[in-house]
Amino acid sequence: MTQILEIRDLKALARRRVPKLFFDYADSGAWTEGTYRANEEDFAGIKLRQRVLVDMSDRSLETTMIGQKVSMPVALAPTGLTGMQHADGEMLAAQAAEAFGVPFTLSTMSICSIEDVASVTTKPFWFQLYVMREREFVLDLIDRAKAAKCSALVMTLDLQILGQRHKDLRNGLSAPPRLTPKHLWMMATRPGWCMKMLGTNRRTFRNIVGHAKSVADLSSLQAWTNEQFDPQLSWKDVEWIKERWGGPLILKGILDPEDAKMAAKTGADAIIVSNHGGRQLDGAHSSISMLPRIVEAVGDQIEVHLDGGIRSGQDVLKAIALGAKGTYIGRPFLYGLGALGKEGVTLALDIIRKEMDTTMALCGKRRITEVGRDIIAE
Repeated sequence: MTQILEIRDLKALARRRVPKLFFDYADSGAWTEGTYRANEEDFAGIKLRQRVLVDMSDRSLETTMIGQKVSMPVALAPTGLTGMQHADGEMLAAQAAEAFGVPFTLSTMSICSIEDVASVTTKPFWFQLYVMREREFVLDLIDRAKAAKCSALVMTLDLQILGQRHKDLRNGLSAPPRLTPKHLWMMATRPGWCMKMLGTNRRTFRNIVGHAKSVADLSSLQAWTNEQFDPQLSWKDVEWIKERWGGPLILKGILDPEDAKMAAKTGADAIIVSNHGGRQLDGAHSSISMLPRIVEAVGDQIEVHLDGGIRSGQDVLKAIALGAKGTYIGRPFLYGLGALGKEGVTLALDIIRKEMDTTMALCGKRRITEVGRDIIAE
């Protein structure tokens, strides 16, 4: 490949460089993957108004997300096993995001720990929290994020139980991978990935191992994660988490106007319209199709963000036009990371920035803060 011009190019390169079980983990949805596909496809049905003979000079994508300045309304979404797309993946992605001026969100189920990421960054990043049955461990996670000076906590609401992802089951996904003939073959066919992974000791869930009391070694880790997601999680849990955290709180996983209204009552700073990238409830609406209804339901009571299906700067612009104050990209930065490491994450962000900037200009706008529904062709 001589030129990388779009996110799809990074995806093709990542597919060739990342072992199948980890590429498939990033590139999969639940059951039929219908919602996963809808997240992308529904953006295409939204058309833009072309405007001409307007001043297109001196453009700016700068704005804020939960009051924090960002170079464009895009954050790197929390993604599990990021460090299995590329060695030390979370650390590299966080550095790329910091240099670009956008937030990086570290997943609870990351390969690199909170402390690992803090050790290679100079500005605060965000931390995503899964609420586990072992409450002492959850409290410790929050305290560790505070100690690392994370500037926002993202509480995920839509993973009380796991949606089935067929590819992961067929591939026998684990971190680190099992040393079966099938898994050895998957890795052997990606020698560059193997060499980089041999150069790091970060190959398991480092936010958990050594921190959760019931995880003494790697053999107990999978059983622990399968058992620990809390099916009894409820709205009342937001209150004690908010109190313990004491900083900006974002609630991720809202896909229904009634839930959005409930979220607004919690005092959280923002909600993320999200269906977990199509990885949980297959058959649910796409994030972008629900965004206008949720924005209408909550008005200005709470800041609304969007996650799911973004593959271009045009997609970001459409989400902003429909009322989102910020967006998150997961798979696009993972493709970049798997393809080219830290450079690939920067490239993914730059592709999205350029597409958004050019599209905004051709829609007759100079500031992302001026973009509204008037750029949408009804």
